[in-house]
Amino acid sequence: MTNTCLTFRDLTLGYGSHPAIHHLDGTIRKGSLTAVVGANGSGKSTLMKGIVGVLKPMAGEVIRAPGVRAAYLPQQSELDRSFPARVVDLVSLGLWPRRGLLGRYTREDRDDVSKALMAVGLGGFEKRPIDTLSGGQLQRTLFARVLLQDADLILLDEPFNAVDAKTVGDLIALIKHWHGEERTIMVVVHDLDLVRQNFPETLLLARQPIAWGETRETLKPENLLRARRFHEAWEENAPWCEPGEDAHGHDHHDHDHDHDRQHGVGPRAA
Repeated sequence: MTNTCLTFRDLTLGYGSHPAIHHLDGTIRKGSLTAVVGANGSGKSTLMKGIVGVLKPMAGEVIRAPGVRAAYLPQQSELDRSFPARVVDLVSLGLWPRRGLLGRYTREDRDDVSKALMAVGLGGFEKRPIDTLSGGQLQRTLFARVLLQDADLILLDEPFNAVDAKTVGDLIALIKHWHGEERTIMVVVHDLDLVRQNFPETLLLARQPIAWGETRETLKPENLLRARRFHEAWEENAPWCEPGEDAHGHDHHDHDHDHDRQHGVGPRAA
């Protein structure tokens, strides 16, 4: 399908012998803005790492449309803020796709870094050490790095955690600007009110998709209750599950055929 950015085919992702996402099938449409929600441990960050290739599938596959360039913003907790780097150093990493590892840093690059920092409200912060930044300032810096990457697919893992309301509003505005440019965006979000207000589509996970489609339908109380029950049913030593008769009944998420379908079956009995 020419309108598809990502395709998941029976995707299972995990760590060691512990699957964190089971048998995910579906598609992400080009130019879509999707929130990924669920309880802690439901597989949201794992899915992001699987899409970007940091985590290899235990089974199945993620297929990215040809020519799609991805930018990935991990959780702040995964960054070493004690590393002796300045804001300009961190943001300039966004130039890597076009300059390469050993590319020369040009005047044009410096101008682009300054423009990106201005766009996120950090004009003049180039020489600030990253360990002196507040949580909101660091997140703005990371968004500036994403800006420089000029990617078609943008993956943001909990970008609104530990930031003030003003920063959240500014980052939401930037995400909507990207959406207006018809980039494909997936964002892990905890605040369901924020999702309802700003994200047209939502994927609700509990280690497998519970509901996926229009946000208003996905976040219905019955789906949220079902997700909570599924999450409580899983254990850290959950066995590998193979698709059985029930699993073959997974509805396939395809915007061109059914925008609001629900997915998923309960945990298999050991």
